[in-house]
Amino acid sequence: MNAPAFPPFDPASPDPRLRDRCRSNLARVREAVAEACRRAGRAPESVRIVGVTKYVPPVWGAMLLEAGCPDLGESRPQSLWERAAAFTASGPPWSAARWHLIGRLQRNKVRRTLPLVSLIHSLDSRRLLDEIAAEALAQQIRVEALVEVNLDGDPGRSGVAPEGVGDLLDAAAGSPVEIRGLMGMASAPTPGGEDGTARRQFGLLRALRDRHAADHPRLVELSMGMSGDFVDAILEGATIVRIGSTLWEGMDDGAD
Repeated sequence: MNAPAFPPFDPASPDPRLRDRCRSNLARVREAVAEACRRAGRAPESVRIVGVTKYVPPVWGAMLLEAGCPDLGESRPQSLWERAAAFTASGPPWSAARWHLIGRLQRNKVRRTLPLVSLIHSLDSRRLLDEIAAEALAQQIRVEALVEVNLDGDPGRSGVAPEGVGDLLDAAAGSPVEIRGLMGMASAPTPGGEDGTARRQFGLLRALRDRHAADHPRLVELSMGMSGDFVDAILEGATIVRIGSTLWEGMDDGAD
């Protein structure tokens, strides 16, 4: 593996004001998650926050980990490689980060990604499943993944059609790829404000998971909801929310 792209992290190096802002932002997100869980009659511990670190300096991800968010998400495999290597080289506590690949995984990037990732959120084809399974066998590891579902049928968006989920689940049976649930992204609301689209689509994803869970009891996860719609996602049963911009509010301005 190449040398880390970033220097080791020094927990004393970030501006203390940024560290305080990071902790404050995480606390606000946790409060919002807890309130949404209360409305849904669920325990706050039933929802895992994945802090999305794409586009932010790697030391911000370190501050988020230090603040108590061990699950970090990257959209690009190359970025995940670099950041995971830097965190690992820095030793504890940075090496305790659990990395999630939340963006598209190309088959030619599977080999380097598998040893570093805790959960792949974007399994979206039989070809990718076969590649991951073959590489997992070669590396003698098990891989956990979520099937990404295209919730609105837009051919320009990634994910399998809802009717294709069962085929992937059946194909993964007996392989070193364990499919733990489904992932989906809601369509943007129509111009002029929220129109309920996100919650309806999240509800469809939950119903799809529930329908297949009867035959696949390990299918328990629902990765849905981002900064703008995670409350709706939790109300519809999300077990993982992927939060980016809300965690980084005010960081560019220090602690103003």
